[in-house]
Amino acid sequence: MHETRPGTARERLLAAALDLFAQHGVSGTSLQMIADRLGVTKAAVYHQFPTKDEIVLAVIDPALDRLEPIAEQAEAQRGHAARRDAVLAGVVDLVVEFRRVSSTLSFDPVVVRLVRSHHALRSLQRIRRLLGGTAPDPGSRVRMAVLSGGLIMAGADPAVAGLDDEDFRDHLLAAARRILRG
Repeated sequence: MHETRPGTARERLLAAALDLFAQHGVSGTSLQMIADRLGVTKAAVYHQFPTKDEIVLAVIDPALDRLEPIAEQAEAQRGHAARRDAVLAGVVDLVVEFRRVSSTLSFDPVVVRLVRSHHALRSLQRIRRLLGGTAPDPGSRVRMAVLSGGLIMAGADPAVAGLDDEDFRDHLLAAARRILRG
């Protein structure tokens, strides 16, 4: 789900679910709460999404589905530095585009469980390799942990909430490059 004004019934449902997930967490949000937010019956929600897990997946799938193209585009580059820069730029663009989804759901236990079994996990592992995150030395592993956590949390930080997407992207990419340089 992109950060645009929802129009279709499905988009409105996903936007309402994301709002409620932000307020109550996934576990604290029921299908009835989503229905109440939309002014429809629980059956109407259930008709589109029989389980809450399916709603969560519908919210996060657009972001997760972008991981494979990012990895493929980066792998097509010549040289380690070009591959690393391409994957970093792709991941930063993803964080910027989906910053609300990321900041709301990244550490929710339900989301963590669903992502662990999601097909996109293979692409995420490819991205880590392209960034040098599988190097055995402690410094590389710590830089990757700081980079991963920092990218996810950057969108949630109120200090950057007022930045427009272009400024946020530029500064986030510059900071990520500095972290990778060590």
